Amino acid sequence: MTSRVERCSGCGRQLWLPPQAVAARCYACRSVTSFPSSSQRWAQLYGSVSQPHHNVVTTVPSNYVAAGPGNGKYPRQGCNNYYIDQPRPAWSPPPVYGRKKALLCGVTYNDTNYMLTGSINDVKSMWFLLVRMLGFPSDCVVILTEEEKNPYRIPTKQNIRTAMRWLAQDCQPGDSLVFHYSGHGSRQKDYNKDELDGFDETICPLDHETEGPIIDDEINATIVRPLPRGAKLHAIIDSCYSGTVLDLPFVCKINSEEYKWEDQRIPTACYKGTSGGIALSFSACSDNQTSASTSAFSGKDVTGAMTSSFIQAVKNEPCLTYGRLLTAMGDAIPSLMPNDTDVIQEPQLSASETFDIFTKQFIL
Repeated sequence: MTSRVERCSGCGRQLWLPPQAVAARCYACRSVTSFPSSSQRWAQLYGSVSQPHHNVVTTVPSNYVAAGPGNGKYPRQGCNNYYIDQPRPAWSPPPVYGRKKALLCGVTYNDTNYMLTGSINDVKSMWFLLVRMLGFPSDCVVILTEEEKNPYRIPTKQNIRTAMRWLAQDCQPGDSLVFHYSGHGSRQKDYNKDELDGFDETICPLDHETEGPIIDDEINATIVRPLPRGAKLHAIIDSCYSGTVLDLPFVCKINSEEYKWEDQRIPTACYKGTSGGIALSFSACSDNQTSASTSAFSGKDVTGAMTSSFIQAVKNEPCLTYGRLLTAMGDAIPSLMPNDTDVIQEPQLSASETFDIFTKQFIL
């Protein structure tokens, strides 16, 4: 039987364990030590996507004990050693190597009267940008669309919630996270009085009619507040009413080469910042505007105007600043609109902290 080595939390001795063990009693000091693994953390965090399971306390076979150096796998009389089997999740998490993770979510709402035609194209385009051009490991990019065969990769409310938790899981200094959403957005009355305009912004999962939307308060708590110092999150949200959908404290208002940060914080509301990291969100429009789709870039495939303008700007200007990116998007979107549209769509930048947008370089 193959084994792995861990250290006892009580005395520091090395313990030889079966590969599936997540806890063991030390042969010397009798302390019980847990060994959280990536599979265990995934099962705990993603319990909703796993089949029912139980932690099984199993007596170690007589010829296998959690032994120290020199003892190996030999029996030790009178020991009550045990290990705990890992729970087996229904599907395995993408491995996290390197410091880049991304969640790309595109909802088309097939067979409804509010179906969108460009959301999946947005996700495919964003995947190409991140993986082929910006070096994100493909195994660290989770995609949720209605084209996926895995039922846990369909953009339902529960699956989006689960994937957002995965995105922020075990975030460390130096990590770069991306959350891209393309789909419908909405607004609803703010009941906890933490919004200046009196409305919570939302994203609409595939099953939002029965399960409800995901509100900005939850998005903020899930992927913004856990960010540690040295980590960064970029959100690209292509939906209506999305200006403050991450509930970040500051919104940038820009006019030509001039800009100002507007403080969205309410003194009596809960904290909406990070745990030391920086979170930034590019949104398709302000909280009271709608967003549009276009086929102007490809001439055939429909994509979100915001997603397309974002990708084109990043491709065309490799060393652009946040201010230049926001300006390029704002200049491009009107030219992508059909001539007969009266939609006014102004892309927004919000952040967990203020900075000079014309000197800070945009880096994913």
